[in-house]
Amino acid sequence: MRNKYFLLSVFLFVIALLTFNTTGHAQSIKQRMAARIPTIDAMKNGGIVGENNQGFLEYRSGNRPHQDIVAAENRDRHAVYAAIGKKEGASAALVGQRRARMLADRGPHGQWFQSPNGKWYKK
Repeated sequence: MRNKYFLLSVFLFVIALLTFNTTGHAQSIKQRMAARIPTIDAMKNGGIVGENNQGFLEYRSGNRPHQDIVAAENRDRHAVYAAIGKKEGASAALVGQRRARMLADRGPHGQWFQSPNGKWYKK
């Protein structure tokens, strides 16, 4: 499970690296996101957060540990989506929605995802 998420993240990083104007900025985002994977995976596997239909992490309950990590991940995802959107001539929102569909399709069983119509489901 962890390898699937990591491979998806690497794919996104490669796209981001090709998109950003400065490789230093992209490398910094890549490193920050990679460092957060263990904590995020644990929260996803525990049902604390899920992947919403906009491509961002969202808390699934009132239990909200690691708010700083979730907020930082969502900020970096937004930056990546905006950079990809700029390159593709699409909005960051559309890139995020596409990413959400990909994560839901390829995500591991036992984690939470939000369908395009807003309903949450556990895969």
